[in-house]
Amino acid sequence: MMTTSPYHIPAAPAETEILVVNSRFIASLSPAFSVEEARAFQKSIRQRFPDATHHVPAFVIGHGNSVITHCSDDGEPSGTAGRPALAVLQGSGLGDAAVVVTRYFGGTLLGTGGLVKAYGDAVRAVLKLARRAVKVPTTTLGVQLPYPLFEQVQRLAAARGAEVLESQFLTDVTLMLRFRDEELDAFYEQLAHLSAGQVTPVVLERNPETIFPLD
Repeated sequence: MMTTSPYHIPAAPAETEILVVNSRFIASLSPAFSVEEARAFQKSIRQRFPDATHHVPAFVIGHGNSVITHCSDDGEPSGTAGRPALAVLQGSGLGDAAVVVTRYFGGTLLGTGGLVKAYGDAVRAVLKLARRAVKVPTTTLGVQLPYPLFEQVQRLAAARGAEVLESQFLTDVTLMLRFRDEELDAFYEQLAHLSAGQVTPVVLERNPETIFPLD
């Protein structure tokens, strides 16, 4: 059983760009489950945009009381880039997340307040695009059922938030479904009622930490 509520993490990388007084700010976001992963992500962004003026990193590893944070101004005036980027990232509620804001200088100085706003706005922009997930214990089930029950079981699985990993349509229908563990008991009970006890799922895999998309 889980002892704490799952926290949100990025489901997948995301990237967007904003333009501020001719300076380009490219915000790149990625899940990162360790400091090493966050630094590797930062390095990959530097390699993708080698001619950029600045690469400002911020990351939050973990969540709540067990968290590691880091940011850097990467050559921008002290406190104008890394801190606002990290503040926005922390304010999003995400954990296990790394962001890099890449700047191409456009020839006009933005000033301290302008930089703080630009770096914060860049992170806000990429967070709006980010799909969210939770890292939770899951169980993957194999379910073999007759065709007349297929649509009903499909709707039942969807109502319990299952991911359909595989479907086979032979003599019977075989589904591979992944559930958050908190949904299992209800699915078992409803499936038994729906099939009059004739369909019994088989546990294929248990995973204590699965990235499970929320949308």
